[in-house]
Amino acid sequence: MESITSPSELSSDDFVRRFALRPGQLMWLLGAGASVSAGIPSAWDMIWQFKQTLFVAQRKASPQSVADLGNPAIRALLDSHIASSERLPSPGSPDEYAALFEATYPVERDRTTFIQGMISGAKLAYGHLALASLLKAGHTQLVWTTNFDHLIEDACARTYGTTGTLSVVALDAPELAGQLIGAQKWPIAVKLHGDFRSRRLKNTTDELRQQDAALRQQLVDACRRSGLVVAGYSGRDDSVMDALETALNQPGGYPGGLFWLHRGSDPPLGRVIRLLQRASDAGVECGLVRIESFDEILRDLVRLLPALDTSALNALATGRSRVSGAPEPSGQRGWPLIRLNGLAVTIPANCRKLVCTIEGVAAARSAVAEANARLIVTRTQAGVLGFGSDAEFRRVFDPFGITAFDLATFEKRRLRYESGERGLLRDALVEALCAAKNVRAIRRRSADLLVPVDPADSAWDGLRAITHQTTGTVPKHPDLKWHEGVGVRLDWADDGLWLLLDPKIVFEGVTDATKAITADFARERTVKRYNRDLDRLIDFWAKRLAGEALLALSIGDGIDARFAVGKNTAFSKLVQP
Repeated sequence: MESITSPSELSSDDFVRRFALRPGQLMWLLGAGASVSAGIPSAWDMIWQFKQTLFVAQRKASPQSVADLGNPAIRALLDSHIASSERLPSPGSPDEYAALFEATYPVERDRTTFIQGMISGAKLAYGHLALASLLKAGHTQLVWTTNFDHLIEDACARTYGTTGTLSVVALDAPELAGQLIGAQKWPIAVKLHGDFRSRRLKNTTDELRQQDAALRQQLVDACRRSGLVVAGYSGRDDSVMDALETALNQPGGYPGGLFWLHRGSDPPLGRVIRLLQRASDAGVECGLVRIESFDEILRDLVRLLPALDTSALNALATGRSRVSGAPEPSGQRGWPLIRLNGLAVTIPANCRKLVCTIEGVAAARSAVAEANARLIVTRTQAGVLGFGSDAEFRRVFDPFGITAFDLATFEKRRLRYESGERGLLRDALVEALCAAKNVRAIRRRSADLLVPVDPADSAWDGLRAITHQTTGTVPKHPDLKWHEGVGVRLDWADDGLWLLLDPKIVFEGVTDATKAITADFARERTVKRYNRDLDRLIDFWAKRLAGEALLALSIGDGIDARFAVGKNTAFSKLVQP
């Protein structure tokens, strides 16, 4: 039996330096993990969503009973249910994603609809725009992807200022990939699983194994001419991994190197480890590179390549550069034209930082949950960052060998995009709002949803005056409860963080079978909310959530998260010619 040893690891800064010295020599292969900050679930997220859906449907369980997928106990319950099935692979198997997808949605049309729903709300994030800048500068020329989204195309359109520069190849025309690559019609993006509109959409076990041989051969041939950087891809697809391994059998495969970017502290799949081990044995320069996120590593690359065209990236960071915290006097020309939905946020200057052996955000948060500690934490390359009592930090993390116990300062450069620090601040701010404003939070990846704790309280009379009703159940569906609420998230503009407000109908008890019902109900309830009503709703939520000295934990010993949220929403100014 073949032995498996841990692959050699490269530090992220080592990888960045190597990449910078090899313009045009490295291609990219992107998986779903590269699109997480754009609002698209990763394959790992979707696996848990499939398990949740199957559990609710097969056990006839309440959706609320397994709603918190971040809870280790709930994950163990879902894994136990899946393990009891004779038809599904055991939890953690390489073909788990494809098997669960097919079991949850046996009909191809339904799988297509599901994917459309997953990518419909995607928005450009830092990583894809940075990759487009690398393409424009010629530092990389060819991108392969297993994703169904259009983020590469959208990023290139914004960076190049046109939609005609990037050549895109999908399963419908595999021969086109060879023609474009042979003619060096850079930049090129190749979709190994096809566009979601393609009639040949492939996303189940049988379909993945039958993936188009011609397109795979193009990947093999390309790996003989260039090195490869893999990002956001787990290595679950036999067809893709077969191609990457076949390239090692060719003389001179991966001449620019093979670098696998891996997020989190858990080891990669065994097949990934074997691939890197074989590459090393074949004399290919290779390594596993642990990263915090796709956005983070691309930011490091941009920092080391100052000649890049970063105009699109700058626009992302200051995309609302015509934002001001309060309107100008009405007598001046150029008075604000459009009221926006952002509230200026004053954030804490510091948080606690400690260095220990625990690895990964999930592991750090699981340790806090298992210890039943009042801490808000994340894990970055710098260490564990968070807010809470010093005694609690030591109680939870002493077993992991604390070697440094210090403060960390929030740096602006790391708040301009979806970094671990920005996520920590959002978690803490939502906690502070819940503690002070009589709301409770329903956590979501892209935005947290806030709803009244007690809708009958007189504090919500202003909301009731606008919406006439603040809570209820969907007609003919008593298990579907709805609330008037607001989505909140942090975003960067005008050199600072803003709390963005999105008034919406918030549902509880939703399943895949009732998503269409809730969507219709929300549409019917909000369709006549024109500018005047929306303005009143934003005004209500702005005043309701604003406040000085909002405390997340209200502790006496340690570092608390103290925020101030302004009452005045931002305005977009009319720019004079």
